[in-house]
Amino acid sequence: MLSDLDIAQQAKMQPISEIADKLGVQQDELESHGNYMAKIDLNILKRLEDKPNGKFITVTAITPTPLGEGKTVTNLGLGMALSKIGKKTCNVIREPSKGPTFGIKGGACGGGYSQVVPMENINLHFTGDIHAVDTAHNLLNAALDSHLAHGNKLNIDTNFITINRCVDVSDRALRDIVIGLGGTANGYPRQAGYDITVATETAAIHSLTNSLKDLRQRLGRMVVGYTYDGKPVTAEDLKVAGAMTVLMKDAIKPNLVQTLENTPAIVHGFPFANVAHGNNSVIANLAALKLADYVVTESGFGADCGAEKLIDVVCRQANLKLDCVVITLSIRALKMHGGAFELKPGQKLNRELVAKDNMPALEKGCENLKVHIENMRSFGIPVVVTINKFTDDKPQETDFVKKYAVDNGASFAVPIDPWAKGGEGCLEAAEAIVKACSMPNNFHFLYPDDLSIEEKIETIAKKIYRADGVDYSPQAKKRIKLYTKLGYSKLPINMAKTHLSISHDPNLKGAPKDFRVPVRDIRASIGAGFLYPLLGQMRTMPGLPSRAAYMDVDIDSEGKTLGLF
Repeated sequence: MLSDLDIAQQAKMQPISEIADKLGVQQDELESHGNYMAKIDLNILKRLEDKPNGKFITVTAITPTPLGEGKTVTNLGLGMALSKIGKKTCNVIREPSKGPTFGIKGGACGGGYSQVVPMENINLHFTGDIHAVDTAHNLLNAALDSHLAHGNKLNIDTNFITINRCVDVSDRALRDIVIGLGGTANGYPRQAGYDITVATETAAIHSLTNSLKDLRQRLGRMVVGYTYDGKPVTAEDLKVAGAMTVLMKDAIKPNLVQTLENTPAIVHGFPFANVAHGNNSVIANLAALKLADYVVTESGFGADCGAEKLIDVVCRQANLKLDCVVITLSIRALKMHGGAFELKPGQKLNRELVAKDNMPALEKGCENLKVHIENMRSFGIPVVVTINKFTDDKPQETDFVKKYAVDNGASFAVPIDPWAKGGEGCLEAAEAIVKACSMPNNFHFLYPDDLSIEEKIETIAKKIYRADGVDYSPQAKKRIKLYTKLGYSKLPINMAKTHLSISHDPNLKGAPKDFRVPVRDIRASIGAGFLYPLLGQMRTMPGLPSRAAYMDVDIDSEGKTLGLF
């Protein structure tokens, strides 16, 4: 059996200029990065501004196992299938972070015969977007510490600095550090830390901006800390926002690539979904919706994470609406939620337990699916459930899930096999999506802007997670008081929570009940335009497992990459 990397390396790619022609991107709007990748000039948005938007579909999932349930595979398979049935389609997904690529999950370009290529480039340095964000964010940190070393004229409280440095690998040793040791020439000693780049506010701004002018304004609004009298200090105050914008001016141009079936795909933006807002860039969506009749995007992790954030953060800011939500799942994940077995991050899958007949566990696990269907339906959007085929699945299991999904609110429930068959394995689902996009749609947000910070948090906790209530730490209460005083209460909420449970606790599987959500802290991303509460022990810098994906990656004597997913 060929590996995903083998399949990608054998792909017959078309020149990127031909992919651009299919999508309607003019050659003078294309900035090539070699033969098979290109950036799209932002002037395309001006040229197409009067054209109506295409249909906007997001692929999300039930609460996944640590192995993932194939959202990207589903996303790309559905896009290729829609193209096969004659629809002008564009897939739009996030760029992979090197944290997961070299950590637990491996690459993030899909798998099998449902991939976006060139897979090696996309999974590694790609067009340099993450490097640009990384450099801009760390320049801001350097400017802050330089300001402190040169007299602190802004009167910044060094115990109330809210920004960390960043690096785009999982490095737990950098979570809490002390900087500035070694005398005054090395700066002001203070406690600090690192976040993974894709969890930073700068990365969120990169994904949420809609223009170069907007990028400059958002970067200027970034709050790095507070003065001794409680006033926010911004990147504009440090006179560094302009230089940050220059570093990122090319990075906000969306990246055009292709699928294995030579259909267009835009891969741009990279925020984590458990910490940040978990969706590709607004600019990519805006361009794709003008260029294609059907745009298939992907929201990170379960629908309680990325999909809720797509609606309440991204669509709210970008003035977009969804036409259909696809909730993908695997039989193995449903069985896990039903108690048939336990899967922990980094743990190898026990195929015997997965393959074992266990209809009671499957039925119990479907309660997780029910919650996600109900949640997405509550936003007024039609739902299509896709059952991602794995080799251990049995017909009676698939039939049960199909009926259960439709009985509990899905408009359609369809088995798919994109990993083995590409677009051909998703034709029935593509037809279902077209039908769902023509159904009545009452798209709306979960809460209005003018609710208080506590009311917004509690609305998400109770209506999406099904919690009994919310408990705030003293630190969180202080932050709410400060942010309300500063006028930040109208911002939407971006919950930082585990992706392994609908709740805040990764050990609570299925459809948890009788729990309360603990809010440990609340951070303000003013440039990105949201507040993000930290639920429980949520971290913004992951760690590597004892058996990491980088251990399999190497290169042969001819320069060919080996072992990358």
